Amino acid sequence: MRHSNQLLYFRLPRAFITINQIRLCVGLLATTLILVLIATPTSSQTMLGFDLSEANIPTKEIRRGGPPPDGIPSIDNPQFTLVEDVNFLEPEDTIIAFEKDGVARAYPFRILIWHEIVNDTVADRPIAVVYCPLCGTAMIFDRRYGEHTLDFGVSGLLYNSDVLMFDRQTGSLWSQLGMQAVAGDFVGTELQWLPSVQTTWANWKAENPGGEVLNMNTGHRRDYFDLPYASYFASRGTMFPYERNRDELDVKAWVAGIRLNDTAKAYPIESMPDKRWIDDDIDGNPIRVRYVSDQQRFDAETPDGEPVPVVHAFWFAWQAFYPETELYKSGKKETN
Repeated sequence: MRHSNQLLYFRLPRAFITINQIRLCVGLLATTLILVLIATPTSSQTMLGFDLSEANIPTKEIRRGGPPPDGIPSIDNPQFTLVEDVNFLEPEDTIIAFEKDGVARAYPFRILIWHEIVNDTVADRPIAVVYCPLCGTAMIFDRRYGEHTLDFGVSGLLYNSDVLMFDRQTGSLWSQLGMQAVAGDFVGTELQWLPSVQTTWANWKAENPGGEVLNMNTGHRRDYFDLPYASYFASRGTMFPYERNRDELDVKAWVAGIRLNDTAKAYPIESMPDKRWIDDDIDGNPIRVRYVSDQQRFDAETPDGEPVPVVHAFWFAWQAFYPETELYKSGKKETN
């Protein structure tokens, strides 16, 4: 707001005003101001309407990303196209896929980048597909918590440059990479991270000819052929502050992140042998991992072949949330 430099004048009433009366008025004004300040929530208690009073992360580190809550609209009524009818994807397009009870679905990044969250149900399992372009992270979570099935939206807030979701049932805030509620009624509740596959459209299409693909009939007008974060991905820097704990890798080096029993491990993509399974362990749990470069795909599984959840992430984001993360070094036993 612009203010004029013109002085404002007022005229005292002709009635005589004592010094004590002036002091009384000043005192009443000061008391009123204090009461107003006490009754008004501070920025550390609320932000964009979300209650942060019992947050389990430093509220001073929560940032506004720009858009308001739901300014980046989630997809709540996803529509799908059969693989054989898809004509809007390029072979090298990246997708994240989920399968349950024979139902296989792929969610293209070129759509996710505009919406960040898809609330879907696959074979009776309610899931949330969550993508944060700032961290490069796509993850899938179960939406069921006790008797509740939650619907998630984009809050407009960030923590460590990572998207904070909110559920529309309670308004609680949830951290994608932190994998838990960080404020609100559900604070401290863990997200159930589900195994998924991140790969190219060409690869997934070949393996899932009967699959379904999230299409552009989202209910919103967006240019899904435009990639709004292209310059960000090509740059070496980040947009928002984050906790700097580790510097073994470049800020935006790609890693595959796994967390088992609260132990995190990162696998630098550039140091992974191509198409070779590696026997490894995390917190005493044996696993096998593999990176296939032409499919841009990282797989992790138990010795029995059960898939283990894994996320592709920029190094800065993974180390911010998991400062004690183990870091894979080449030299592990390889198998075919």
